[in-house]
Amino acid sequence: MTADTVVITDCDLPGTACEDTLTAAGLRAVRAAARTEDEVIAAVEEAAESGSAPAALVVQWAPITARVLDAVAGPGGVRMVSRMGIGYDMVDVAAATERGVAVANTPTYCIEEVASHTVAMILTLDRGLVAYDRALRAGTWAPTAQHAARLSSTVVAVIGYGRIGSEVARSARALGYRVLVHDPFVDAAAVAADGHEAVGIDEAVARADVITLHAPLTASTRHLLDARTLAAAKLGVRVVNTCRGPLIDEDALADALASGHVGSAALDVYATEPLPADSRLRTLDNVLLTPHAAWFSPEAMQDLPVHTARNAVDFLAGRPVPSIVNPDHARALA
Repeated sequence: MTADTVVITDCDLPGTACEDTLTAAGLRAVRAAARTEDEVIAAVEEAAESGSAPAALVVQWAPITARVLDAVAGPGGVRMVSRMGIGYDMVDVAAATERGVAVANTPTYCIEEVASHTVAMILTLDRGLVAYDRALRAGTWAPTAQHAARLSSTVVAVIGYGRIGSEVARSARALGYRVLVHDPFVDAAAVAADGHEAVGIDEAVARADVITLHAPLTASTRHLLDARTLAAAKLGVRVVNTCRGPLIDEDALADALASGHVGSAALDVYATEPLPADSRLRTLDNVLLTPHAAWFSPEAMQDLPVHTARNAVDFLAGRPVPSIVNPDHARALA
């Protein structure tokens, strides 16, 4: 019996843990370097020519669009896409569902890391650590010159209450912050049971001293923070984003930071990555920037490719994959 083939469209992580996990399960693993639609289609075709037609894709950043799916899915083709990471906005999930292709992500490999990075960013802004450091290095000894918050008087609005958002909320509450939560898909009673206050998005933005984003990137959440929503926020509000760059209109944020309406921001993700050299965000002193590093620890880097590969292994073996984001995909095959 010919082993199922899994194409790893792209992966910038070191080592061969993904391939090793697939081959240990009896699958054939083919690694490509595809970052465009045409390259993904070509990689799948080449893998089919050299062995069995690929049954699954492991994807880091490659676009899996309707056009790609039309070329690679169908009878005897790709039946599953496993995304190497939590977000899956590079996959057209609706198109995959229509074609009977399952899509899974890897939601558990870096919960601690992203949550702790987020809380570190919040505390850094609320205690003025970067500004103090810069001033001291420049020769200024001014203990009362920077913004410094009393946590028990500070409201943190957590937008998105999934695995990471709920952990950020728990940690913030433990530190003494007052926590608001907005998530239209989570019952308000569950939020209240955790000791937080569930509110609508407008109220969250209006009442928050700190806004931290943990929502998936969808058509409805793109530019969730734009000129209008930022204008409705408190003067001096702090903004933190360790989730997805396009949740924020970066031009609107830069304007609000420059005017002082937004007091400061801490960003780990951007609309374009790496952050372009000419980005206005690089020029503003009241912005803390990190290079999409919130997920990182040595342990997380080891877990990510393994978890991603196991999604494909379990799916192709007929075992449940709890992280499938489109459980309705099977209806297209009925």
